[in-house]
Parts: sequence; structure tokens; C-alpha cells
Amino acid sequence: MSFIKTGYKVSDAMTRKPISVGPDTTIDQCSKIMLKSHVGSLLITKNGNLQGMITEQDIVRKVVAVGLDPYKTEVKDIMVKKLTTIDPDSDIYDALVIMRDTNIRHLPVMHKKDMVGYLTLKDILKIEPQLFELLVEKFELREEDHKPIFGEESHPDGICEICGEYSDKLYHIEGILYCDSCRPEQEQ
Repeated sequence: MSFIKTGYKVSDAMTRKPISVGPDTTIDQCSKIMLKSHVGSLLITKNGNLQGMITEQDIVRKVVAVGLDPYKTEVKDIMVKKLTTIDPDSDIYDALVIMRDTNIRHLPVMHKKDMVGYLTLKDILKIEPQLFELLVEKFELREEDHKPIFGEESHPDGICEICGEYSDKLYHIEGILYCDSCRPEQEQ
């Protein structure tokens, strides 16, 4: 259960007809479909049932970097089979929290056992760009100590993670952004 409800459901933001391929599709074919369709991931289906997923990152890390032949390697050999999914009636805030906590950018949308859509990080941020702040703490930064990143003592503006209201002064306490009204008493 989340603290914030955006008023937007996953079904409002999801792609209803995601691009999918069969498990026997070669990696070469997958990359060409991604390029032509301007997408960074594909769902793998067989007889209408979701089997897995593949991303551009999977192609780079599981095929190119280890020297597999993309013309012979089939997507079933490298696809992610254990998928995190979400219900279409969930709030998009809940979807973003799942993405943040599991470090993923794509969620198949399932109603009971049927895939009804596909939600990406871009889909969410197009509808609610202020939710971007929730992701910042999970980003890996190279040479972090050389970059001016706000810490516990600074007070950025943005959306309070407790009440969901905009505040021109937020307090970053134990990984959560609080407005002045929601800030824990012991921190005041």
C-alpha cells in the first residue's frame, strides 16, 4: 500500500498492444524489430501466453558482451522468464515503487492470468513527471563523490512522499522526502 495516489491507474498509462515475438526469434531479428518499432524491450509470447521479456540491455550483456552469435541465438535462450507484473487497476505510483525497488523499467500488466498491456518507466513519467524524484536514489552514479548531489542537509522543492502535495522545501530523511507538515516530530 502506498502513501501517494496519483489518480492515474496503470491502465491509463500502459501500452495496450505491446510488441511481442515468439521464443524462437533470433536476437538479430529482435534487435531489428526494436529498431523499427522504436522500443527498448520486447515481450516473448507463445500461443498468446506471456513467456518472458528481453531488453536492449539483455542483448548487450547476454549476447554481444559474451560473444554469442546474434544470428543463431534465439530469444528463449536469454529472455528473462521470472517477471514482475502489475494489475491494471493499480495506481501508477505503486508501479513506480515496484520499478524502483526491483531496479526494472518495464512491467507486463496482467489481469488474472491474461496479459492486457505493458507499462514502461517512460509511460509513467510522461503522465506524472514529478514522480521522477522517487527514482533518483536508485541511480548508480560514477564518481559520485565529485558531483553536487543534495544530501540530508539540503532542502529541495518537489512532491512530499507522504501527503503527495508540492512543497518548496522538502526534508530528505532516511530515503523519504517529507514536507514540513509531514516531517517526523523527532526531526523538527
